[in-house]
Amino acid sequence: QVQLVASGGGLVQAGGSLRLSCAASGRTVSEYTMAWFRQVLRKEREFVTAITWSGDSTWYADSVKGRFTISRDNAKNTVYLQMNSLKPEDTAVYYCAADPSINNLRNVLPTYWGQGTRVTVSS
Repeated sequence: QVQLVASGGGLVQAGGSLRLSCAASGRTVSEYTMAWFRQVLRKEREFVTAITWSGDSTWYADSVKGRFTISRDNAKNTVYLQMNSLKPEDTAVYYCAADPSINNLRNVLPTYWGQGTRVTVSS
């Protein structure tokens, strides 16, 4: 079992920044690739970014490339999502997730989900 706790959401003006955190716990957390997803009301949850626990590989949705950065602190079992140059269209509930397979994550089929944290970007 892997438990994920996301935090860091809030209200920010367009052009601003936020950093989300996802604290992971569990016996085999180091075996999992970690990812962030987001969901807008009445729309499907979408993949945002992912990182292996070694940090040697990352993936980003085209919509956030160059603005968002995923990173991890293995000592704290925590993954971060630094969001810069935020736009109103980034407004969503953000979820962290874990799975051994990047393919599962890209297909929005992770084994473990954390609870969401809401990000609101005002124009």
